[in-house]
Amino acid sequence: MYIDTSHITRGGKTYTRHLLRESYRANGKVLHRTIANVSHCSEAEIEAMRLALRHKEALEHLGTIQDAITLKQGMSFGAVWTVYHIARRLGIEKALGTTREGKLALWQVIARVIDQGSRLSAVRLAMTHAACDVLGVGPFDEDALYENLDWLAGAQAAVEDRLYAQRTKSKPVSLFLYDVTSSYLEGSHNELAAFGYNRDGKKGKRQIVIGLLCDEDGHPVSIEVFPGNTSDPHTFASQLEKVKVRFGVTAITFVGDRGMIKGQQVEDLAKQGFHYITAITKPQIDKLLRTGTFQMELFEQELAEVLADEGVRYVLRRNPVRAQEVRENRQAKLATLQALVAKHNHYLTDHPRANVQGAWQKLVARAKTLRIADWVELTIAERAVTLTIHEEAQTEAAKLDGCYVLKTDLTPAQAKKELVHERYKDLASVEHAFRTCKTAHLEVRPIFLRLEARTRAHAFVVMLAYQIIQYLAACWSALDCTVEEGLHALGTLCLVEVSRTNAPSFHCIPTPRDALAALLHRADIKLPKAFSLSGTRVSTKKKLQSERLGQ
Repeated sequence: MYIDTSHITRGGKTYTRHLLRESYRANGKVLHRTIANVSHCSEAEIEAMRLALRHKEALEHLGTIQDAITLKQGMSFGAVWTVYHIARRLGIEKALGTTREGKLALWQVIARVIDQGSRLSAVRLAMTHAACDVLGVGPFDEDALYENLDWLAGAQAAVEDRLYAQRTKSKPVSLFLYDVTSSYLEGSHNELAAFGYNRDGKKGKRQIVIGLLCDEDGHPVSIEVFPGNTSDPHTFASQLEKVKVRFGVTAITFVGDRGMIKGQQVEDLAKQGFHYITAITKPQIDKLLRTGTFQMELFEQELAEVLADEGVRYVLRRNPVRAQEVRENRQAKLATLQALVAKHNHYLTDHPRANVQGAWQKLVARAKTLRIADWVELTIAERAVTLTIHEEAQTEAAKLDGCYVLKTDLTPAQAKKELVHERYKDLASVEHAFRTCKTAHLEVRPIFLRLEARTRAHAFVVMLAYQIIQYLAACWSALDCTVEEGLHALGTLCLVEVSRTNAPSFHCIPTPRDALAALLHRADIKLPKAFSLSGTRVSTKKKLQSERLGQ
């Protein structure tokens, strides 16, 4: 006996009929007969009849099925499953290898993507996510992850080489982008920590210097950590060696900012047969204007170029947006100084015994701090400070507002001026990587490490994690969420443990809600219908309870 449902469309309208029917055999043939027309019943009633017919041999069990099955929320699954498969797609898993050390390194990368922190926090994260079963790795603790950093430091060059080879199979790299940044340290025992030029504005903090090498698409290919007192140009030689010896590149162009590629670096590039694209400083622009190498009128063009001696080309441009910003900034500085002059004069008027010379010295020092002392003059007249603006000097100071000059040894045949300009602008992708790794999603600091090798491996983990973040950002660009928000949402997708009376339990994956389904679809991630857990569990050696008792 069964419910037979059919749909008939007539005159643009669809009719549905439900018949209760049964099958029987007559003269060796299977025939069907209708017992009742139940089309007047609701959909819920129809489904109830179907359910009853399916369980007609044990109808009494229908009322107790809820009591016989227990559903229990399991470990978080969605985020770690997604990030793991992206790592496989990018070749990170293959490059790290399938050994235990390779899998532990992969978990450090995945943990950095999902939730930033120390090795201890990575273990605690694995306690709530199905990390061991997704990666197929056995139990571990924070000590194992610290030791894994030692292994990763030794394997970094080989892993980078494998990733580079995978990426350049279909598209050879002809241009590299290179830049450096610094990351300050709270402690004083890191072996690479030293005082140096701090780009974070943290005075009195030791730091490390990080150099990031990217291909022309802004995809990181190598990262290197230097002592904190290493200047930018001194990090450059090792990159040349890396590109030539390890990557086997014979014809390449390096792109670096004005503080990176200087005279010595240009000579080193020429010796290797490599080319460069960089920018020059404002004093260098002034010198070339004085010597007549190029003229101010060229900055009025959209993009101009000048061929100089010794095969050097200069590409000139004025950015009108930047020029307006500089003008507004200069006027704001002038307004600040004028307000300060008025404040001091008011004080001098109200206090006849006040020291005029002291007020003048403070204002002169302030003008130098604001970097406008070249075109303003402060004088004392009858117990008052007078501010005078030198128009010619101000015009001279403003002539290069928004102007910049690029320098390259590429000939016009090798790269047109537009291409040179675009390639230099690609350095913004390296700066974006630094922002993501330092202060945005990945947060390379705080660095909970002391040993040099482990510090280098920590930076390498962050670089590999950035590759995954970069990929997910491209996948989810059409969605109204950040990568961090998307991963947090996927972290709410948990396994469900189904337990039945007198039967072994199993884990299933619930159907994701629409928002999660969109994230998975955009990243082309397929969820399994069921997932088997091995029962492997991780635990930390350091327990929070003991830490709290010690406080």
